[in-house]
Order: sequence, then structure tokens, then C-alpha cells
Amino acid sequence: MARKGVNKVILVGNLGNDPEVKYMPNGDAVANLSIATSESWKDQQGQIQERTEWHRLVAYRRTAEIIGEYLRQGSQIYIEGRLQTRKWQDQNGNDRYTTEVVITEMQMLGGRNNNGGQQGGAPQQQGGAPQQQGGAPQQQGGFRPQQQAPRQQAPQQQGGPQGGGPNEPPVDFDDDIPF
Repeated sequence: MARKGVNKVILVGNLGNDPEVKYMPNGDAVANLSIATSESWKDQQGQIQERTEWHRLVAYRRTAEIIGEYLRQGSQIYIEGRLQTRKWQDQNGNDRYTTEVVITEMQMLGGRNNNGGQQGGAPQQQGGAPQQQGGAPQQQGGFRPQQQAPRQQAPQQQGGPQGGGPNEPPVDFDDDIPF
């Protein structure tokens, strides 16, 4: 039995510059962008060290359009995708290779003050290049509605009687009954 590998990337980072959106001859949008991720640690001398990695990303179709419309340099995003290596030729005819993350899901993080992201109601987007890998079919190309968290109610007192509404005081049964 042949084993399949796993090609999945999950990143949370900030855009290094405004995304570049182009359109293919068939009208499909393509967005190219790069994001930075950072990690920090203490070295042997107790000094905090930091390393930043830059990642090239590409998105297609509706995801690319949303990226071009809403994201700007500094915007924070969560992405899921897969690694893909492309071969191309430079101006001198030399073969060149580039490895990039093809975005399959994207979530804008941060608020509007975070250079273009949206607060709370940011659309979650599934899209990118179609994948034919068998298994359960996946929804591609549309919005996936963001589920609202159930409202948390204030804890209620247990064991004691309560008033009729939120602005009424609790009923106090310790009063003397006049009969």
C-alpha cells in the first residue's frame, strides 16, 4: 500500500508589503504576498534572541480578491495552505525555482486599526487552487460563515429565589409573614 504524505502549512504573521493582485487571461485573480513570522528564545547567556522568517504566499480566485481589497502592509492574517515549488525562467533564460505557500484558507486577524484588517466579522475564506486528492469533498471558493460563539450569561445564584427581571431585586423570603 502506497503512503501519501502530508503537505499542510499553518501560519500566523504580518504582511511585509501591500499584496500584489493580478488577473489571468481567464479572469481569475491571483494575489502574491509575503508575511513575516517571528520566534524568540533565550540564549545561553540569558539574552533574548529573535528570528524572523519571510514566507511567500499565493492565493487564487475569490481569496485573492479579498486579500487585495482588505489587506495592507502590516495586516495580520492566519492562513492554511500547502507548499508548492514552481519552475520559471529569468530574463537570461536560466531556470529558477521558487517555493511558496498556496493559500487554501485565510482569516484576517486584528482590528481595522491594524492596517486594514477587520474586527470580529472578518470573512473566513476557503479558496485557492482546487485540490483533487480524494477523500471527503471540500468546499472551495466561497465564504465559510464564521460561527458566533454562544452568549455567556451571568452566573445565576443557586438555591435562592430570584426576582422577576434583571432590574428587579431578588425576592427576599426571610420577611415575617403578617398572619
